Amino acid sequence: MFQLRPHQQRALDALAKYLKGQIIIPTGGGKTNVAIFDVMREFLKETSQTIVVVAPRILLAEQLSSEFLEFITNASVLHVHSGETHHQSTTRPSEIRNWVDQTRGNKLIFTTYNSLQRLQQADIHVDTIYFDEAHNSVQRHFFPATEHFSSTADRCYFFTATPKHSATISKPGMNDAAVYGNVICNVPAPELVRGGFIVPPKVHVKQLPMLTKGQQIAERDCENLIETINEHKSSKILICAKAVKQIVSLISESDFCQQLEDRGYSYMYISAKTGGVIDGKKVNREVFFDTLSAWGKDNDKKFVVLHHSILSEGINVSGLESVIFMRSMDYIGISQTIGRVIRMHHDDAKGLREGAIQPGNLDQYTKSFGLVCVPVFNNVGISTAKKVQSVVDIIFQQGEAAVSVVKR
Repeated sequence: MFQLRPHQQRALDALAKYLKGQIIIPTGGGKTNVAIFDVMREFLKETSQTIVVVAPRILLAEQLSSEFLEFITNASVLHVHSGETHHQSTTRPSEIRNWVDQTRGNKLIFTTYNSLQRLQQADIHVDTIYFDEAHNSVQRHFFPATEHFSSTADRCYFFTATPKHSATISKPGMNDAAVYGNVICNVPAPELVRGGFIVPPKVHVKQLPMLTKGQQIAERDCENLIETINEHKSSKILICAKAVKQIVSLISESDFCQQLEDRGYSYMYISAKTGGVIDGKKVNREVFFDTLSAWGKDNDKKFVVLHHSILSEGINVSGLESVIFMRSMDYIGISQTIGRVIRMHHDDAKGLREGAIQPGNLDQYTKSFGLVCVPVFNNVGISTAKKVQSVVDIIFQQGEAAVSVVKR
Protein backbone atom coordinates (compact mmCIF):
# COMPACT_ATOMS: atom_id res chain seq x y z
CA MET A 1 0.00 0.00 0.00
CA PHE A 2 1.27 3.47 -0.92
CA GLN A 3 2.31 5.43 2.18
CA LEU A 4 1.91 9.21 2.38
CA ARG A 5 4.91 11.18 3.62
CA PRO A 6 4.48 13.07 6.93
CA HIS A 7 3.96 16.48 5.24
CA GLN A 8 1.43 14.96 2.82
CA GLN A 9 -0.49 13.43 5.73
CA ARG A 10 -0.55 16.87 7.43
CA ALA A 11 -2.05 18.36 4.29
CA LEU A 12 -4.60 15.53 3.99
CA ASP A 13 -5.61 16.05 7.64
CA ALA A 14 -6.09 19.77 6.91
CA LEU A 15 -8.45 18.90 4.03
CA ALA A 16 -10.53 16.81 6.43
CA LYS A 17 -10.68 19.70 8.89
CA TYR A 18 -11.49 22.65 6.57
CA LEU A 19 -14.02 23.00 3.73
CA LYS A 20 -11.92 25.61 1.94
CA GLY A 21 -8.30 26.72 1.95
CA GLN A 22 -4.83 26.94 0.43
CA ILE A 23 -2.25 24.16 0.52
CA ILE A 24 1.27 25.49 -0.08
CA ILE A 25 3.76 22.72 -0.89
CA PRO A 26 7.05 23.30 -2.77
CA THR A 27 7.43 21.81 -6.25
CA GLY A 28 8.41 18.15 -5.97
CA GLY A 29 6.66 17.77 -2.61
CA GLY A 30 3.86 15.57 -3.96
CA LYS A 31 0.79 17.84 -3.92
CA THR A 32 -1.02 15.52 -6.34
CA ASN A 33 -0.95 12.56 -3.94
CA VAL A 34 -2.65 14.67 -1.27
CA ALA A 35 -5.55 15.39 -3.63
CA ILE A 36 -5.70 11.74 -4.79
CA PHE A 37 -5.96 10.42 -1.23
CA ASP A 38 -8.63 13.01 -0.43
CA VAL A 39 -10.64 11.87 -3.48
CA MET A 40 -10.33 8.23 -2.40
CA ARG A 41 -11.65 9.19 1.04
CA GLU A 42 -14.55 11.20 -0.45
CA PHE A 43 -15.50 8.35 -2.80
CA LEU A 44 -16.05 6.09 0.22
CA LYS A 45 -19.08 8.17 1.24
CA GLU A 46 -22.55 6.63 0.89
CA THR A 47 -23.73 9.34 -1.52
CA SER A 48 -22.10 9.67 -4.95
CA GLN A 49 -19.65 12.56 -5.29
CA THR A 50 -18.86 14.89 -8.21
CA ILE A 51 -15.24 16.02 -8.00
CA VAL A 52 -13.46 18.48 -10.31
CA VAL A 53 -9.68 18.83 -10.84
CA VAL A 54 -8.53 22.07 -12.56
CA ALA A 55 -5.12 22.40 -14.26
CA PRO A 56 -3.43 25.29 -16.11
CA ARG A 57 -2.75 23.30 -19.29
CA ILE A 58 -4.36 20.46 -21.24
CA LEU A 59 -1.09 18.55 -20.94
CA LEU A 60 -1.18 18.77 -17.15
CA ALA A 61 -4.90 17.88 -17.01
CA GLU A 62 -4.08 14.70 -18.92
CA GLN A 63 -1.08 13.94 -16.70
CA LEU A 64 -3.18 14.44 -13.55
CA SER A 65 -5.91 12.21 -14.97
CA SER A 66 -3.49 9.31 -15.48
CA GLU A 67 -1.97 9.84 -11.99
CA PHE A 68 -5.39 9.90 -10.28
CA LEU A 69 -6.63 6.84 -12.15
CA GLU A 70 -3.65 4.76 -11.00
CA PHE A 71 -5.36 4.79 -7.58
CA ILE A 72 -9.03 5.49 -8.32
CA THR A 73 -11.12 2.79 -9.96
CA ASN A 74 -14.61 3.58 -8.65
CA ALA A 75 -15.51 6.65 -10.72
CA SER A 76 -16.68 7.70 -14.19
CA VAL A 77 -14.35 10.20 -15.87
CA LEU A 78 -15.03 13.24 -18.06
CA HIS A 79 -12.50 15.63 -19.58
CA VAL A 80 -13.61 19.21 -20.24
CA HIS A 81 -11.02 20.82 -22.53
CA SER A 82 -10.18 20.91 -26.23
CA GLY A 83 -7.30 18.41 -26.07
CA GLU A 84 -7.26 14.83 -27.27
CA THR A 85 -7.98 12.16 -24.68
CA HIS A 86 -9.18 8.56 -24.79
CA HIS A 87 -11.71 9.44 -22.07
CA GLN A 88 -15.10 10.92 -22.82
CA SER A 89 -14.65 14.63 -23.43
CA THR A 90 -16.64 17.75 -24.30
CA THR A 91 -16.62 21.51 -23.83
CA ARG A 92 -20.36 21.95 -24.46
CA PRO A 93 -22.25 22.99 -21.32
CA SER A 94 -25.39 21.04 -22.31
CA GLU A 95 -23.37 17.83 -22.82
CA ILE A 96 -21.53 18.35 -19.51
CA ARG A 97 -24.88 18.78 -17.76
CA ASN A 98 -26.35 15.66 -19.40
CA TRP A 99 -23.28 13.60 -18.52
CA VAL A 100 -23.47 14.64 -14.85
CA ASP A 101 -27.24 14.03 -14.69
CA GLN A 102 -27.16 10.66 -16.43
CA THR A 103 -23.97 9.13 -15.02
CA ARG A 104 -24.51 7.02 -11.92
CA GLY A 105 -22.00 6.75 -9.08
CA ASN A 106 -18.90 8.83 -8.40
CA LYS A 107 -17.84 11.33 -11.05
CA LEU A 108 -14.36 12.75 -11.66
CA ILE A 109 -13.98 15.71 -14.05
CA PHE A 110 -10.62 17.01 -15.32
CA THR A 111 -10.59 20.49 -16.83
CA THR A 112 -8.39 23.52 -17.47
CA TYR A 113 -8.73 27.08 -16.17
CA ASN A 114 -9.61 28.03 -19.73
CA SER A 115 -12.57 25.62 -19.85
CA LEU A 116 -13.73 26.00 -16.25
CA GLN A 117 -16.33 28.55 -17.36
CA ARG A 118 -17.97 25.76 -19.43
CA LEU A 119 -18.56 23.84 -16.20
CA GLN A 120 -20.00 27.00 -14.67
CA GLN A 121 -22.34 27.42 -17.66
CA ALA A 122 -23.40 23.77 -17.31
CA ASP A 123 -24.79 24.73 -13.89
CA ILE A 124 -23.76 21.48 -12.20
CA HIS A 125 -23.35 20.87 -8.50
CA VAL A 126 -19.73 20.15 -7.49
CA ASP A 127 -19.00 18.44 -4.17
CA THR A 128 -15.22 19.03 -4.17
CA ILE A 129 -12.95 21.05 -6.47
CA TYR A 130 -9.15 21.16 -6.49
CA PHE A 131 -7.33 24.02 -8.20
CA ASP A 132 -3.87 22.78 -9.18
CA GLU A 133 -1.14 25.42 -9.70
CA ALA A 134 -3.77 27.73 -8.18
CA HIS A 135 -1.80 30.95 -8.77
CA ASN A 136 -3.19 30.74 -12.33
CA SER A 137 -6.73 31.21 -11.04
CA VAL A 138 -6.20 34.92 -10.31
CA GLN A 139 -5.94 35.72 -14.04
CA ARG A 140 -8.67 38.04 -15.27
CA HIS A 141 -10.26 35.46 -17.63
CA PHE A 142 -10.19 32.65 -15.06
CA PHE A 143 -11.18 34.43 -11.86
CA PRO A 144 -15.00 34.65 -12.40
CA ALA A 145 -15.32 30.85 -12.72
CA THR A 146 -12.91 30.38 -9.79
CA GLU A 147 -15.02 32.72 -7.65
CA HIS A 148 -18.21 30.89 -8.73
CA PHE A 149 -16.98 27.44 -7.66
CA SER A 150 -15.39 28.81 -4.50
CA SER A 151 -18.86 29.91 -3.38
CA THR A 152 -20.95 27.01 -4.78
CA ALA A 153 -18.81 23.87 -4.27
CA ASP A 154 -19.18 22.12 -0.90
CA ARG A 155 -15.39 21.80 -0.57
CA CYS A 156 -12.78 23.91 -2.39
CA TYR A 157 -8.97 23.72 -2.23
CA PHE A 158 -6.16 25.68 -3.87
CA PHE A 159 -2.81 23.90 -4.32
CA THR A 160 0.36 25.79 -5.27
CA ALA A 161 4.05 26.20 -4.50
CA THR A 162 3.92 29.86 -5.51
CA PRO A 163 0.94 31.92 -4.25
CA LYS A 164 0.00 35.08 -6.11
CA HIS A 165 -1.26 37.99 -3.99
CA SER A 166 -2.66 41.36 -4.98
CA ALA A 167 -1.92 44.71 -3.38
CA THR A 168 -4.55 46.49 -5.47
CA ILE A 169 -8.32 46.43 -5.15
CA SER A 170 -8.80 46.18 -8.93
CA LYS A 171 -7.05 42.80 -9.35
CA PRO A 172 -7.73 39.45 -7.68
CA GLY A 173 -5.13 37.74 -5.48
CA MET A 174 -4.93 34.66 -3.31
CA ASN A 175 -4.85 36.93 -0.25
CA ASP A 176 -8.62 37.36 -0.81
CA ALA A 177 -9.75 34.99 1.96
CA ALA A 178 -13.42 35.18 0.91
CA VAL A 179 -12.55 33.35 -2.32
CA TYR A 180 -9.40 31.41 -1.43
CA GLY A 181 -9.85 30.75 2.28
CA ASN A 182 -6.81 30.83 4.54
CA VAL A 183 -3.56 28.86 4.23
CA ILE A 184 -4.50 25.58 5.92
CA CYS A 185 -1.18 23.81 5.30
CA ASN A 186 2.22 25.30 4.48
CA VAL A 187 5.18 22.96 4.03
CA PRO A 188 8.65 24.61 4.14
CA ALA A 189 11.15 23.46 1.49
CA PRO A 190 14.01 22.80 4.00
CA GLU A 191 11.78 20.15 5.63
CA LEU A 192 11.49 18.37 2.26
CA VAL A 193 15.27 18.52 1.74
CA ARG A 194 15.91 17.11 5.24
CA GLY A 195 13.30 14.40 4.67
CA GLY A 196 14.92 13.26 1.43
CA PHE A 197 12.04 14.29 -0.86
CA ILE A 198 13.82 16.96 -2.94
CA VAL A 199 17.39 18.26 -3.30
CA PRO A 200 18.40 21.92 -2.82
CA PRO A 201 19.17 24.11 -5.85
CA LYS A 202 22.64 25.58 -6.39
CA VAL A 203 22.78 28.88 -8.30
CA HIS A 204 25.68 29.52 -10.64
CA VAL A 205 25.92 33.00 -12.21
CA LYS A 206 28.01 32.95 -15.38
CA GLN A 207 29.49 36.15 -16.84
CA LEU A 208 29.35 36.02 -20.63
CA PRO A 209 30.55 38.38 -23.39
CA MET A 210 28.19 40.62 -25.35
CA LEU A 211 27.68 40.17 -29.11
CA THR A 212 30.86 40.77 -31.09
CA LYS A 213 30.71 42.74 -34.35
CA GLY A 214 29.26 40.68 -37.19
CA GLN A 215 28.24 37.83 -34.86
CA GLN A 216 24.65 36.56 -35.20
CA ILE A 217 22.50 36.26 -32.06
CA ALA A 218 21.94 32.52 -32.69
CA GLU A 219 25.71 31.99 -32.94
CA ARG A 220 26.29 33.82 -29.68
CA ASP A 221 23.52 31.87 -27.94
CA CYS A 222 25.04 28.62 -29.23
CA GLU A 223 28.54 29.58 -28.07
CA ASN A 224 27.34 30.57 -24.61
CA LEU A 225 25.20 27.46 -24.12
CA ILE A 226 27.94 25.09 -25.27
CA GLU A 227 30.44 26.84 -22.97
CA THR A 228 28.05 26.42 -20.01
CA ILE A 229 27.39 22.76 -20.90
CA ASN A 230 31.15 22.08 -21.20
CA GLU A 231 31.80 23.71 -17.83
CA HIS A 232 29.22 21.82 -15.78
CA LYS A 233 29.05 18.52 -17.65
CA SER A 234 25.46 17.83 -16.60
CA SER A 235 23.89 14.93 -18.49
CA LYS A 236 20.28 16.14 -18.49
CA ILE A 237 19.70 19.83 -19.08
CA LEU A 238 16.63 22.06 -19.34
CA ILE A 239 17.09 25.32 -21.27
CA CYS A 240 14.54 28.13 -20.81
CA ALA A 241 14.49 30.27 -23.94
CA LYS A 242 13.25 33.85 -24.27
CA ALA A 243 10.83 32.84 -27.02
CA VAL A 244 10.01 30.02 -29.41
CA LYS A 245 11.73 32.10 -32.11
CA GLN A 246 15.00 31.91 -30.15
CA ILE A 247 14.79 28.10 -30.07
CA VAL A 248 14.04 27.89 -33.80
CA SER A 249 16.93 30.28 -34.60
CA LEU A 250 19.34 28.36 -32.38
CA ILE A 251 18.45 25.08 -34.12
CA SER A 252 18.36 26.40 -37.70
CA GLU A 253 20.91 29.27 -37.75
CA SER A 254 23.78 27.89 -35.68
CA ASP A 255 25.69 24.62 -35.35
CA PHE A 256 24.16 23.99 -31.89
CA CYS A 257 22.77 20.55 -32.85
CA GLN A 258 26.13 19.45 -34.30
CA GLN A 259 27.97 20.72 -31.21
CA LEU A 260 25.62 18.69 -29.01
CA GLU A 261 26.00 15.59 -31.16
CA ASP A 262 29.80 15.91 -30.97
CA ARG A 263 29.50 15.80 -27.18
CA GLY A 264 27.15 12.81 -27.16
CA TYR A 265 23.93 14.73 -26.42
CA SER A 266 20.52 14.28 -28.02
CA TYR A 267 18.23 17.30 -28.15
CA MET A 268 14.50 17.87 -27.98
CA TYR A 269 12.25 20.91 -27.91
CA ILE A 270 8.55 21.55 -27.64
CA SER A 271 6.22 24.51 -28.02
CA ALA A 272 2.59 25.06 -28.98
CA LYS A 273 3.83 26.51 -32.27
CA THR A 274 6.36 23.84 -33.34
CA GLY A 275 4.99 20.78 -31.56
CA GLY A 276 7.52 18.26 -30.27
CA VAL A 277 10.85 17.68 -32.04
CA ILE A 278 13.42 15.03 -31.08
CA ASP A 279 16.82 15.10 -32.79
CA GLY A 280 15.35 16.94 -35.77
CA LYS A 281 12.32 14.65 -36.14
CA LYS A 282 8.79 15.95 -35.52
CA VAL A 283 6.86 13.78 -33.05
CA ASN A 284 3.47 14.00 -31.34
CA ARG A 285 3.21 15.08 -27.70
CA GLU A 286 2.73 11.56 -26.39
CA VAL A 287 5.96 10.34 -28.02
CA PHE A 288 7.75 13.50 -26.83
CA PHE A 289 6.82 13.00 -23.17
CA ASP A 290 7.30 9.22 -23.22
CA THR A 291 10.80 9.77 -24.63
CA LEU A 292 11.53 12.54 -22.12
CA SER A 293 10.46 10.25 -19.30
CA ALA A 294 12.52 7.29 -20.60
CA TRP A 295 15.63 9.41 -21.14
CA GLY A 296 15.20 10.94 -17.67
CA LYS A 297 15.38 7.48 -16.11
CA ASP A 298 18.34 6.31 -18.22
CA ASN A 299 21.55 7.06 -16.28
CA ASP A 300 23.67 6.83 -19.43
CA LYS A 301 21.57 9.12 -21.64
CA LYS A 302 22.74 12.69 -22.23
CA PHE A 303 20.19 15.17 -23.55
CA VAL A 304 19.17 18.81 -23.70
CA VAL A 305 15.51 19.86 -23.69
CA LEU A 306 14.58 23.40 -24.78
CA HIS A 307 11.28 25.14 -24.11
CA HIS A 308 9.74 28.54 -23.63
CA SER A 309 7.02 27.90 -21.04
CA ILE A 310 5.35 24.54 -21.69
CA LEU A 311 7.49 22.52 -19.24
CA SER A 312 7.77 24.99 -16.41
CA GLU A 313 4.53 24.32 -14.60
CA GLY A 314 3.51 21.09 -12.96
CA ILE A 315 4.76 18.76 -15.69
CA ASN A 316 6.48 15.84 -13.99
CA VAL A 317 9.91 15.30 -15.60
CA SER A 318 12.25 13.05 -13.68
CA GLY A 319 16.01 13.05 -14.06
CA LEU A 320 16.74 16.68 -15.05
CA GLU A 321 19.97 17.81 -13.38
CA SER A 322 20.36 21.45 -14.38
CA VAL A 323 18.49 24.39 -15.83
CA ILE A 324 19.97 27.23 -17.88
CA PHE A 325 17.97 30.48 -17.90
CA MET A 326 18.16 32.49 -21.10
CA ARG A 327 15.50 34.98 -20.02
CA SER A 328 14.11 36.81 -17.05
CA MET A 329 10.99 35.52 -15.29
CA ASP A 330 8.78 36.53 -12.41
CA TYR A 331 9.03 34.82 -9.00
CA ILE A 332 6.50 32.18 -10.00
CA GLY A 333 8.25 31.32 -13.28
CA ILE A 334 11.64 31.07 -11.57
CA SER A 335 10.33 28.97 -8.70
CA GLN A 336 8.39 26.61 -11.00
CA THR A 337 11.39 26.19 -13.32
CA ILE A 338 13.79 25.48 -10.44
CA GLY A 339 11.23 22.88 -9.37
CA ARG A 340 11.98 20.91 -12.56
CA VAL A 341 15.58 20.16 -11.45
CA ILE A 342 15.28 19.56 -7.69
CA ARG A 343 13.44 16.26 -7.90
CA MET A 344 15.27 13.27 -6.46
CA HIS A 345 17.45 11.08 -8.70
CA HIS A 346 15.64 7.74 -9.10
CA ASP A 347 18.64 5.82 -7.70
CA ASP A 348 18.61 8.04 -4.59
CA ALA A 349 14.84 7.60 -4.16
CA LYS A 350 15.36 3.82 -4.32
CA GLY A 351 18.28 4.02 -1.84
CA LEU A 352 16.13 6.02 0.58
CA ARG A 353 13.23 3.54 0.29
CA GLU A 354 15.57 0.63 0.98
CA GLY A 355 17.35 2.39 3.85
CA ALA A 356 20.76 2.42 2.11
CA ILE A 357 20.79 6.25 2.14
CA GLN A 358 19.98 8.52 5.08
CA PRO A 359 17.36 11.22 4.32
CA GLY A 360 18.99 14.63 3.93
CA ASN A 361 22.55 13.24 3.95
CA LEU A 362 23.43 14.83 0.59
CA ASP A 363 26.95 13.35 0.55
CA GLN A 364 25.39 9.92 -0.01
CA TYR A 365 23.26 11.08 -2.94
CA THR A 366 24.03 10.50 -6.62
CA LYS A 367 22.45 13.91 -7.25
CA SER A 368 22.95 16.21 -4.26
CA PHE A 369 21.66 19.45 -5.82
CA GLY A 370 19.85 20.86 -8.84
CA LEU A 371 22.10 23.23 -10.79
CA VAL A 372 20.59 26.59 -11.79
CA CYS A 373 22.73 28.50 -14.32
CA VAL A 374 22.04 32.17 -15.01
CA PRO A 375 24.03 33.76 -17.83
CA VAL A 376 24.87 37.45 -17.30
CA PHE A 377 25.98 39.73 -20.16
CA ASN A 378 27.74 42.61 -18.32
CA ASN A 379 24.84 44.56 -16.71
CA VAL A 380 22.16 42.80 -18.74
CA GLY A 381 20.89 39.78 -16.83
CA ILE A 382 22.19 40.84 -13.44
CA SER A 383 18.62 41.56 -12.31
CA THR A 384 17.61 38.02 -13.37
CA ALA A 385 20.54 36.55 -11.43
CA LYS A 386 19.58 38.56 -8.33
CA LYS A 387 15.94 37.51 -8.70
CA VAL A 388 16.85 33.82 -9.00
CA GLN A 389 19.12 34.00 -5.93
CA SER A 390 16.40 35.83 -4.02
CA VAL A 391 13.82 33.13 -4.85
CA VAL A 392 16.24 30.39 -3.78
CA ASP A 393 17.00 32.20 -0.48
CA ILE A 394 13.31 32.74 0.31
CA ILE A 395 12.30 29.13 -0.40
CA PHE A 396 15.35 27.12 0.68
CA GLN A 397 17.04 29.28 3.35
CA GLN A 398 14.08 31.02 4.99
CA GLY A 399 11.65 28.16 4.30
CA GLU A 400 8.90 30.43 2.98
CA ALA A 401 6.85 30.39 -0.21
CA ALA A 402 7.97 32.76 -2.98
CA VAL A 403 4.87 34.95 -3.08
CA SER A 404 4.37 36.99 -6.22
CA VAL A 405 2.58 40.29 -5.54
CA VAL A 406 0.59 42.24 -8.15
CA LYS A 407 1.02 45.92 -7.26
CA ARG A 408 -0.89 47.73 -10.01
